[in-house]
Amino acid sequence: MSAPTTLADLIGIEHCKLGFYQELQRKVEELKHSNRELEKKRQEFKGLLDAITDMMVVLSEDLKIQSVNHIFKEWYPDTDPKGQYCYKFFRDRDAPCDGCPVLKALDRDEICKDSCIHKVGDKFRHFELIASPLKTSLTGERNVLLFKRDVTVEKEFQAQFYQAEKMATVGALAAGVAHEINNPLTAISGFAEGLRRRLGRIHDKVDDDLYNDFQEYTDTIIKECLRCRDIVRTLLTFSRPMASSLCPVNLNDCINDTLFILKHHFKEQHKVIVKIELDDKLPLIMGDESQLKQVIINLLTNALDASGEGGTILIKTYPDETGGAGLIVKDSGCGIPPELQDKLFEPFFTTKPVGKGIGIGLSTCYTIVKNHNGQISMTSEVGKGTTFCIHLPGISE
Repeated sequence: MSAPTTLADLIGIEHCKLGFYQELQRKVEELKHSNRELEKKRQEFKGLLDAITDMMVVLSEDLKIQSVNHIFKEWYPDTDPKGQYCYKFFRDRDAPCDGCPVLKALDRDEICKDSCIHKVGDKFRHFELIASPLKTSLTGERNVLLFKRDVTVEKEFQAQFYQAEKMATVGALAAGVAHEINNPLTAISGFAEGLRRRLGRIHDKVDDDLYNDFQEYTDTIIKECLRCRDIVRTLLTFSRPMASSLCPVNLNDCINDTLFILKHHFKEQHKVIVKIELDDKLPLIMGDESQLKQVIINLLTNALDASGEGGTILIKTYPDETGGAGLIVKDSGCGIPPELQDKLFEPFFTTKPVGKGIGIGLSTCYTIVKNHNGQISMTSEVGKGTTFCIHLPGISE
């Protein structure tokens, strides 16, 4: 509370000056009230910005970082990006990225959207980008507000959904194939068995060559019927739903079943040499058979696609020093450039041309191996081939 006005104060102040000071005091109160309202609005605006989980960066016309929000500091702690070029900071490049949405936004004076993959810490992440031009400042300089949303988890879930949908389709087709083929196969094998039983009765009535031909034909028919039955059974294992609990699995059996299914692919590429080295002492692992076969079939088809004429594919299993099972799939194909190797296990990343794949094979392999508490790694050299190594813990681990 202010001190009371004395008679001396009133005497020393002229009437006009007294009115001036009263008006000044009223203005000061209005300014204080306006300041409180502005502070309240500022706090509300700050709360809205803090609630945004996207990273926000303000960039100048020459792509220098002007300011960032709190999310930036969570992703890049202990760094001061202000004044640095965005392409240098995010991508370690010496020039702007091709198709930069910020440059497009400045050129078109409209909001532009894009997506990208780059490394944050030790992991590559998927981002959706929105570049929005800001109003021209008093100095005439134009800035752009860049939103970066991390959609890595969404991409992973989307890839898993596509893979599950694909396997469900395979399952429906396999079930239909099993129903449609098993009935005629049963009839064919049944009649062939009947013919084989009756051959003994005519052995003395026909010459030996004719008898041997008929015996060979009936044996071949029965053998091929059994082979078709095994094909149908193996197809069904690829589409089996995920089990609620893992069970002991022999990795060698999974590989043999997969090779059986891919036999016609290997025959189509006559000049590709396939070497198989399966260790008989391979320990059992706890796993889901159908999922492990998905991993093997993805690695083998990729190796086939990468191998040219005269190429070699090595499939090898071995017991490792920790009591687990190891798998190596090695090809002598074209190899993978170093700048792409870190992205191979990312969902929807593919080096294949359009129509040859959507980039969920290796990401699915990574997810399955990880869910089995295993590890998958890759080494590659351009022009010399690629090697995938998988380690899966044994039952005793």
